[in-house]
Formats: sequence, C-alpha cells, structure tokens
Amino acid sequence: ISSLLLESWKDELNEEIDRINWELPVTPTLGKTGLIRRWIISVIDRMEHYKAEHNRLLKEHMTQLELAVWKAKLDEKDDKSTMKVQSKRAKIDEGSAREEKRITSGADIIIKNVLPFLKLG
Repeated sequence: ISSLLLESWKDELNEEIDRINWELPVTPTLGKTGLIRRWIISVIDRMEHYKAEHNRLLKEHMTQLELAVWKAKLDEKDDKSTMKVQSKRAKIDEGSAREEKRITSGADIIIKNVLPFLKLG
C-alpha cells in the first residue's frame, strides 16, 4: 500500500481492507466464507486497478521526461563551427537535425536509470 502513488488511493485501499472488520462480526456464520472471498477479490481488484493506473501515469510522465530532455538538447548553444555547418545544412535538413538531437539527447539513458525507481514491485 505504501508504494501507491496517490494518497487518496492509499486511503481508499486502507478503507477497503478495514471494511472486513466491520462486516465480519455482523455476518451470520454460514455467510462468513463467502463474505471473506468477495472481500479478498475486491481488495485484489482494487489493487490491480491502482497498479494499472500507476503504469499509465508512469508511461505518460516518461514521455514528458523524454520530451523535456530532447527540448533541452535542442536549446543547447552550439559552438561557432557547428553553427556555421548547421546554418548551411538547416535549409536542407532541419528535420533530420532535430531527429538526431532526439536520438543523441540521452533521454533513453536517463529513462532507463529513472524508471526502476518509479515502477511498482
């Protein structure tokens, strides 16, 4: 539970876990097994939902990180010799220069090293 991203997710899951403590004492003996099974399924389903949502948000944020690193690479000041060469080539293939900077931005290395800390175990 502590690895969940949002505090509201933690609160909701803790409430779901605590729910059995309120329902079990007032449930007739013959209905307790069914109640416990439904409760376990409910807790697992909720946890799976949160994990899927976490992964969706993670993917979205990794894309934003990659774009930010790429933009930083595009904004870097080139030395004068590179700028002269680029100004001549800019008219011809500005798109391929942008693509090259995306590939050489280092975002793949950053993401590869950041992602393990953000994934749920």
